[in-house]
Amino acid sequence: MYVLNRFLPFGNFEFFGRKELAIFLLSLAVIIMTWAIFQFLRAKTTTNPINLTKTSSLVTNGIFKYTRNPMYLGMLLILLAFGLKLGNAFNTLLAAGFVYFMNHFQIEKEEKALTELFDKEYTMYCKATRRWF
Repeated sequence: MYVLNRFLPFGNFEFFGRKELAIFLLSLAVIIMTWAIFQFLRAKTTTNPINLTKTSSLVTNGIFKYTRNPMYLGMLLILLAFGLKLGNAFNTLLAAGFVYFMNHFQIEKEEKALTELFDKEYTMYCKATRRWF
Protein backbone atom coordinates (compact mmCIF):
# COMPACT_ATOMS: atom_id res chain seq x y z
CA MET A 1 0.00 0.00 0.00
CA TYR A 2 2.78 2.37 0.84
CA VAL A 3 4.59 1.72 -2.46
CA LEU A 4 1.36 2.08 -4.43
CA ASN A 5 0.59 5.34 -2.67
CA ARG A 6 4.13 6.64 -3.13
CA PHE A 7 4.55 5.93 -6.83
CA LEU A 8 1.02 6.03 -8.30
CA PRO A 9 0.52 9.61 -9.46
CA PHE A 10 -3.29 9.53 -9.19
CA GLY A 11 -6.06 8.07 -7.03
CA ASN A 12 -5.49 10.28 -4.01
CA PHE A 13 -8.57 11.36 -2.09
CA GLU A 14 -9.53 13.39 0.93
CA PHE A 15 -12.77 13.66 2.87
CA PHE A 16 -13.90 15.04 6.17
CA GLY A 17 -13.18 12.54 8.95
CA ARG A 18 -10.84 10.34 6.91
CA LYS A 19 -8.16 10.22 9.59
CA GLU A 20 -10.72 9.70 12.36
CA LEU A 21 -12.27 6.82 10.40
CA ALA A 22 -8.81 5.27 9.99
CA ILE A 23 -8.21 5.51 13.75
CA PHE A 24 -11.65 4.01 14.44
CA LEU A 25 -11.01 1.06 12.09
CA LEU A 26 -7.60 0.45 13.62
CA SER A 27 -9.05 0.55 17.14
CA LEU A 28 -11.86 -1.81 16.13
CA ALA A 29 -9.31 -4.19 14.62
CA VAL A 30 -7.27 -4.28 17.82
CA ILE A 31 -10.38 -4.94 19.92
CA ILE A 32 -11.62 -7.72 17.63
CA MET A 33 -8.23 -9.45 17.39
CA THR A 34 -7.53 -9.18 21.12
CA TRP A 35 -10.98 -10.54 21.95
CA ALA A 36 -10.48 -13.48 19.57
CA ILE A 37 -7.03 -14.35 20.94
CA PHE A 38 -8.35 -14.13 24.50
CA GLN A 39 -11.16 -16.54 23.63
CA PHE A 40 -8.74 -19.02 22.06
CA LEU A 41 -6.48 -18.87 25.10
CA ARG A 42 -9.44 -19.31 27.46
CA ALA A 43 -10.59 -22.35 25.46
CA LYS A 44 -6.99 -23.68 25.61
CA THR A 45 -6.79 -24.15 21.87
CA THR A 46 -4.20 -23.03 19.34
CA THR A 47 -4.06 -19.64 17.68
CA ASN A 48 -1.69 -21.02 15.03
CA PRO A 49 -3.49 -21.05 11.65
CA ILE A 50 -0.82 -23.24 10.07
CA ASN A 51 -0.81 -26.24 12.43
CA LEU A 52 -4.50 -27.03 12.86
CA THR A 53 -3.79 -30.47 14.29
CA LYS A 54 -3.31 -28.76 17.67
CA THR A 55 -6.88 -27.45 17.62
CA SER A 56 -8.55 -28.85 20.72
CA SER A 57 -11.92 -27.12 20.76
CA LEU A 58 -14.28 -25.19 18.54
CA VAL A 59 -14.88 -21.64 19.77
CA THR A 60 -18.32 -20.37 18.70
CA ASN A 61 -19.23 -17.79 21.33
CA GLY A 62 -18.23 -14.17 21.91
CA ILE A 63 -16.83 -12.54 18.78
CA PHE A 64 -16.97 -15.92 17.01
CA LYS A 65 -20.77 -15.71 17.21
CA TYR A 66 -20.59 -12.90 14.62
CA THR A 67 -17.61 -13.91 12.45
CA ARG A 68 -15.81 -17.20 11.92
CA ASN A 69 -12.55 -15.37 11.22
CA PRO A 70 -12.20 -12.41 13.57
CA MET A 71 -8.41 -12.31 13.36
CA TYR A 72 -8.49 -12.12 9.56
CA LEU A 73 -11.27 -9.53 9.81
CA GLY A 74 -9.02 -7.54 12.14
CA MET A 75 -6.18 -7.76 9.62
CA LEU A 76 -8.52 -6.51 6.89
CA LEU A 77 -9.59 -3.59 9.08
CA ILE A 78 -5.92 -2.74 9.66
CA LEU A 79 -5.32 -2.72 5.90
CA LEU A 80 -8.37 -0.51 5.34
CA ALA A 81 -7.25 1.85 8.11
CA PHE A 82 -3.78 2.10 6.60
CA GLY A 83 -5.28 2.67 3.15
CA LEU A 84 -7.42 5.46 4.55
CA LYS A 85 -4.43 7.00 6.28
CA LEU A 86 -2.52 7.01 3.00
CA GLY A 87 -5.53 8.39 1.12
CA ASN A 88 -5.18 6.46 -2.14
CA ALA A 89 -8.33 4.85 -3.55
CA PHE A 90 -6.38 2.08 -5.26
CA ASN A 91 -5.41 0.65 -1.87
CA THR A 92 -8.92 -0.78 -1.66
CA LEU A 93 -7.93 -3.10 -4.51
CA LEU A 94 -5.09 -4.42 -2.36
CA ALA A 95 -7.51 -4.97 0.53
CA ALA A 96 -9.82 -6.86 -1.84
CA GLY A 97 -6.81 -8.91 -2.95
CA PHE A 98 -6.15 -9.77 0.70
CA VAL A 99 -9.72 -11.07 1.08
CA TYR A 100 -9.39 -13.15 -2.10
CA PHE A 101 -6.04 -14.56 -1.02
CA MET A 102 -7.22 -15.41 2.49
CA ASN A 103 -10.43 -17.04 1.24
CA HIS A 104 -8.71 -19.25 -1.31
CA PHE A 105 -5.35 -20.05 0.25
CA GLN A 106 -5.94 -20.01 4.01
CA ILE A 107 -9.57 -20.09 5.10
CA GLU A 108 -10.66 -22.91 2.80
CA LYS A 109 -7.87 -25.11 4.18
CA GLU A 110 -8.83 -24.22 7.74
CA GLU A 111 -12.49 -24.96 7.05
CA LYS A 112 -11.64 -28.35 5.60
CA ALA A 113 -9.49 -29.23 8.62
CA LEU A 114 -12.10 -28.02 11.09
CA THR A 115 -14.82 -29.98 9.29
CA GLU A 116 -12.69 -33.12 9.65
CA LEU A 117 -12.10 -32.39 13.34
CA PHE A 118 -15.57 -31.24 14.41
CA ASP A 119 -17.82 -32.58 11.63
CA LYS A 120 -21.49 -31.67 12.21
CA GLU A 121 -20.77 -29.16 14.97
CA TYR A 122 -18.58 -27.12 12.62
CA THR A 123 -21.00 -27.51 9.70
CA MET A 124 -23.84 -26.15 11.86
CA TYR A 125 -21.59 -23.30 13.02
CA CYS A 126 -20.78 -22.40 9.40
CA LYS A 127 -24.49 -22.25 8.57
CA ALA A 128 -25.17 -19.97 11.54
CA THR A 129 -22.14 -17.66 11.27
CA ARG A 130 -20.75 -15.85 8.25
CA ARG A 131 -17.12 -16.23 7.18
CA TRP A 132 -16.14 -12.57 7.50
CA PHE A 133 -18.96 -10.49 9.06
